[in-house]
Amino acid sequence: MDSGDGERKRSASEIGAYFDGEVERFSDLSRGQLSIKDARLMMDLLAEAASVLVPGAGEILDIGCGAGNQTLNLLRKFPDANCTLLDLSSAMLERARERVGGAIPGRAEFLEGDLRTAALPEGKFDVAVAAAVLHHLRDDADWELGFSRIHSCLKVGGVLLVSDLIRHENPKLEAVFKVRHEAFLRETLGDAEAERIMRSIAASDTPSPLEYQFDLLRRVGFREVALLHKNLVFAAYCAVK
Repeated sequence: MDSGDGERKRSASEIGAYFDGEVERFSDLSRGQLSIKDARLMMDLLAEAASVLVPGAGEILDIGCGAGNQTLNLLRKFPDANCTLLDLSSAMLERARERVGGAIPGRAEFLEGDLRTAALPEGKFDVAVAAAVLHHLRDDADWELGFSRIHSCLKVGGVLLVSDLIRHENPKLEAVFKVRHEAFLRETLGDAEAERIMRSIAASDTPSPLEYQFDLLRRVGFREVALLHKNLVFAAYCAVK
């Protein structure tokens, strides 16, 4: 897979430092999610999919948890679940601790680190959610490692939930959707903020096509993959181990 346009992308530590400065924006759904088309809808679809596929889920892993939005959303469906939250940003983890730690009767664990290298237990989790995080994986080896690690962390029958920035395989379609995405950002956030976000995407992100991700998920062992939603350059899906 071609992972980008040839420009140097931010490293994992640089991405963590960047998000250290974005805590307030991403703690507020009314602001932090505005740059993602249908963000609230995708959150709701992921939680609903988990509730019907693994109704008794007791262990949740939030990969790239940020300020804890996805965990809090899943807790609406699984109020007694234990939660493990993983993120590169220490500042994001601290905010997640403040928001999630006192919100659940179960156990909450907070881990600073990278999905590819973090010490995560095998076969522990009923649900793993990765929202707006997998696009930081780079080349084929990175994507395979990331998906393999998630697969190993899940119980048999466990579910991976993903909402993310995606790329289109056909370059002509990719160009069309990038234009439409930029127009959406400008209309929603204004020119200055839209340009800042587009610069950040260029510096940090290497999204991959859905077809690529679905093929790879099956290759590493997931037995079922289902698209839940797609609009512009964003999509939500689930995969069952």
